[in-house]
Amino acid sequence: MDEKRPENRNTEKRIEKILSAYVPLPMCIINTQGKVTRASDRIDEVFKYNGIQGADIFALTGIKHGDFFAEDVNEKFLTLSRNEKIFRIQVCYIGRDDQKKAIIYFYDITNYENLKVLYHGEHVCMATINVDNYDELTSSTSEEKRLALSTDIDKAVRQWAARGNASIIRYKENMYFMVFENSYLDKIVENKFAILDDIREIETEADFPVTLSIGIGAGGKHPGQTDQFAAAALDLALGRGGDQAVVKRGSKIEYFGGKMQTVEKGNKGKSRIIAHAIKQLVDQSSRVLIMGHRNPDMDSFGSALGIYRIVANRNKDAYIVINNYFETLAEIYNQAQESEIYNFINSEKAIAMTDKDTLLIVLDTHRPSLTECRELLDLTEKIVVIDHHRKAEEYIENATLYYMEPYASSTSELVTEILQYSGDKKNIAKLEVEGLLAGISMDTNRFAVKTGVRTFEAASWLRRSGADTTAVKRFFQTDAEAFKIKANCIAQAEIQPNGLAYSVSHGHHPDIQVINSQAADELLTVKNVRASFVAGKDEQGVTVISARSLGEMNMQTIMEKLGGGGHLTTAGAQVSCTPEEALEKIKEIIEAMDSKPMKNKEDK
Repeated sequence: MDEKRPENRNTEKRIEKILSAYVPLPMCIINTQGKVTRASDRIDEVFKYNGIQGADIFALTGIKHGDFFAEDVNEKFLTLSRNEKIFRIQVCYIGRDDQKKAIIYFYDITNYENLKVLYHGEHVCMATINVDNYDELTSSTSEEKRLALSTDIDKAVRQWAARGNASIIRYKENMYFMVFENSYLDKIVENKFAILDDIREIETEADFPVTLSIGIGAGGKHPGQTDQFAAAALDLALGRGGDQAVVKRGSKIEYFGGKMQTVEKGNKGKSRIIAHAIKQLVDQSSRVLIMGHRNPDMDSFGSALGIYRIVANRNKDAYIVINNYFETLAEIYNQAQESEIYNFINSEKAIAMTDKDTLLIVLDTHRPSLTECRELLDLTEKIVVIDHHRKAEEYIENATLYYMEPYASSTSELVTEILQYSGDKKNIAKLEVEGLLAGISMDTNRFAVKTGVRTFEAASWLRRSGADTTAVKRFFQTDAEAFKIKANCIAQAEIQPNGLAYSVSHGHHPDIQVINSQAADELLTVKNVRASFVAGKDEQGVTVISARSLGEMNMQTIMEKLGGGGHLTTAGAQVSCTPEEALEKIKEIIEAMDSKPMKNKEDK
C-alpha cells in the first residue's frame, strides 16, 4: 500500500485528531524534523506557555529529537522535570519513512519518584570509626592532658554524628559504631567527610595529628550485610594507611581523604607474632612457594631471599617463582643463581608442584592480577601475604595470614624484622642481607623518603649481619643507554609554576619502568618541585607512569584513577595510550581535584 496516497494521509490526520482530543494524558506529536504538529489540551500540565505547535522538541525538552525516533527509545526510560513534576516519556509511531511521526505521551510519575527518594533516604547505613594510632597518641601525651585529648576526640566524633541524627556508641577507647539514614550519607559524601579535617585540628603533644579511619556500609539487603560492608570498608581504610573514609555500597567503593603520611608504629610486637605464625605454617606444610609481583623489582626479590632463608632454616623445601625480570635485577639474580643455594622455578613448574598442602607466600603485592602466577592462588588453601602497599579494592581474599603495613618503607623492611624474630640467624647468607638492604634502599630512594626509625633499625641490623653497602650500590648500576634516556628525560621536563613536573622518557629500553621511577625521583630534587610524573613506553608498547611527591599530593589516589596505585608519595600505573596522552589525563585529573569547592563548616 502506498503510504503517500491522500486517503492514508487523511486517516493519519483523523488518528492524530482523535488522540489529541481523547487521550487522558499530556501528549504531543512531532514530525521527523522534531517539530510539534499537534498537542492535546492537557499538554499545559507539562509546558505552561501556549502555542507549542511548530516548536522544536529539543527546545521544549532538552532531548534531541532524533532520540524520539530511536529503536530503543522506550528502553532508555526518558524522563522530564517540569513545573515541580516528573514525567515519564513514552513514544509510539504512525506513518512511515519521511511521513513518519512520533506520538509522545507524558506520564506523571512524581509521586513514585518522591516515594523512591524517601525510600532511598531512609535506608539504614552503618559506620565503624577507628581513631588511628590511639596507643601511640596517648603514650606521647602527658598524663594530665590525656583525658582532655580523649574528651576532645569523643566530642568531635559525637557532634559529627549528631548533625545527621545518628545513633553512635563508643565500644572501645579508639572505636565507634554509628547507625544513620542514607540521606545523611549523601550529605557527608557531598562534603568529602569534613570530619577528617576537623579531627586533625585537635591539639596534641605528639609529633603527629589525630586521624580517623571510617568504614561505611550502605545498600545491604539486610542489616547483617550492611554491617559486613562497613567492616570491609574499614579494613580497606586501615589497609590504605588510615586518615580516610571508605564507603562500600555493594560492589561500588568510594575513597575520601588519605592526605596524611602513615604513622610508624613503635611497637614491634606484631612482627614477633607474624614471625611465629609463619614458622608454624612452614612446619605444617609440605613445601613453600615464594612469589612476588610480575617483573619483580629489588624490593620484591630481596624480600624473597629473606623469606627463603626462614624456610630453609626450618628444613623445608623452598622455591622462588619468577618468570621474567628487569635488567636492573640481573646482577643480584645472577649471583643468586651462581650460588646454587636457591631454587628458582617458572609458573609452569610451580603450578605442577602445588597442592593443598603447599604454603604460598606472596610478597610486595596483595593484588591477584599483579602476582607472578595468579593460578597458584586457587591451587592451595595456605596463603601468606606480606606487603607494604596501601590496600586496593582488589586483594587476595582467601589468605590465611595477612601482614600489610602501609607505614613500612618496603616489604624488605617487614621481612627483615620477621627474620630477626624467626629464631636461627646463623645461616643467613651475605647475598640475602644485601638483597634486603637493596630492597629498602630502592623503595626509600636511598633512605630519602618514607623512612622511619624502624627503617634505620632494620638497615642497621642488616649491616651488622654482613651487608656490604658498596656491593648494594653495584646492584643499582645501569648501562650508558639507560643513563642517557634518564638524563634527557630530566632535561626536557616541563616544570609548571604550581610545582608539578611532567616528562616523557623517549626511547626503548627493557628497564624503562626503572628509568621512569629514577627520573621522577630526581625531579623532586629540583627547587620548588613538589610532585613529578614521568611516562614512557616499555618493550611491549605499554605506557608506564611513575608518580612521586614530597607528601603534599596523594599520588595513590591520582594513579588509581588510571588503574594503578601505590603510596601517598610513590605510585604508578600502566595505560594503553601514548605517554603524552597519559600526562594530559593526569593534568585533567589534578585540575578536577583542585577545582572541587571547599565546603562550609556548618554543612559538615
